[in-house]
Amino acid sequence: MQTRPLNGFKFALPLLLVSVLSACSGEEPPKEEEKYAVPVETTTVIQGDVSSFYSTTATLEAPEEAKVVTRIAGLIEAIEVEEGDRVTKGQLLAVIDAKRQRYDLARSQAEVEIIEQELNRLKKMGNREFISADSMAKLEYNMQAAIAKRDLASLQVEESMVRSPIEGVVATRFVKKGNMAKEFDELFYIVNQDELHGIVHLPEQQLQSLRLGQDAQVFANKHSQDTVHAKVLRISPIVDAQSGTFKVTLSVPNDNAKLKAGMFTRVELRYDTHNNVITVPYNAVVNQDNQFALYVIDGTNVNRREVSLGYREADTVEIIAGIEPGEQIVIRGQQNLKDQSLVEVISSLDLASVEK
Repeated sequence: MQTRPLNGFKFALPLLLVSVLSACSGEEPPKEEEKYAVPVETTTVIQGDVSSFYSTTATLEAPEEAKVVTRIAGLIEAIEVEEGDRVTKGQLLAVIDAKRQRYDLARSQAEVEIIEQELNRLKKMGNREFISADSMAKLEYNMQAAIAKRDLASLQVEESMVRSPIEGVVATRFVKKGNMAKEFDELFYIVNQDELHGIVHLPEQQLQSLRLGQDAQVFANKHSQDTVHAKVLRISPIVDAQSGTFKVTLSVPNDNAKLKAGMFTRVELRYDTHNNVITVPYNAVVNQDNQFALYVIDGTNVNRREVSLGYREADTVEIIAGIEPGEQIVIRGQQNLKDQSLVEVISSLDLASVEK
C-alpha cells in the first residue's frame, strides 16, 4: 500500500502553533476605532442684500442752539425754568425788574399825547394865517420822535420778560434769582437735540463714492450695537489741503434722546450694495491660515469647503464662490470638526446643554 506525503500537515502546523500561543498569552485582536458624532447646529444658505461700509468717527452737533442773553440791565426777579427742562419757542424763562423802563414808557406815552393834542388843536383852527408852516412841521417832527421814544420804552419793558428763541432743552442756566444782570449777559444755553448733525472728515478717495441722501449707521460708542440710521445731508465741495480730507455732515434723528450734542460716535457709511447674493452668518466661517472655509452637511458627515468672501455687513457675510443656495452649513460646533467628520444636527438649546 503506497502512503501519501504529509506536505499539508507540515504547512498547517506552524499556523496552529501561533494560534495556540496567542490564546495562551491572552491577547485580543485589535478593534476598529469607534467614531463619535459631533453635535452641531446648522442653517440653510440663502440669498440677500449685503452692503459695504466705510468706518470712521463723528462728533455730534446740535443744528439749532441759542445762547439767551438779556437786552436790558436789572435785577433778576424770577427764574421760570431749570436745566433739563424742555421749553417751547417764546416760553418765559426769566423776569428782570423793569420799574425804570415802565416809568420811561409812561412818560413817553404822556409826551405823545400832549403833542398829539396840540396838533389836533391847531388843525381844527379855522384861520391858518396865524400858524406858520415851520411850526407845524416842527410839531409833527416832535410827534414822530415822541412816538419812537415811546416804542423803545415799550420794547424795553417787553424785553424784561426773557423768552426762549427756539424750541429745545435748557442745557445750562448761568444765573440765579436775585443776581444783577448787565446788558447782553448770558442767562441760559438752550439746545434742540431732536435731530443732530454728525460731522465726519473722510479721505479724498471716498469723495466719488458719496452722494446726498446716502445711508449711514451711527453707534453711540465704540462697543455699542445700538444703531441709529442716518443720512448724508451735506458734502463739502472742497478738500482740505493739509489733511487731505473733506467734510461730510450727517442728519442723525434722535427721537429717543439717547444721543447728546458733543458725543464722540462711531459711524459706518454705506457706499455700495450687492443685491441678491449668497449670504451666510459670519460666525459660520472658519479661518485657518487666511483660508476661509465652511462645513457643509453631507448626510451624516460634513465636507470642509473653501470659500471666497465678499462684503460683510454686521453678522452677515457675502460668499462669492464655494457654496450654493439651499445647502446646509454648520454655524455652531464647527471648531471641533474636520473634513468628513461624523455629525449630529441638534437644536441650539440642545447644543447649549451639551456644551455645558
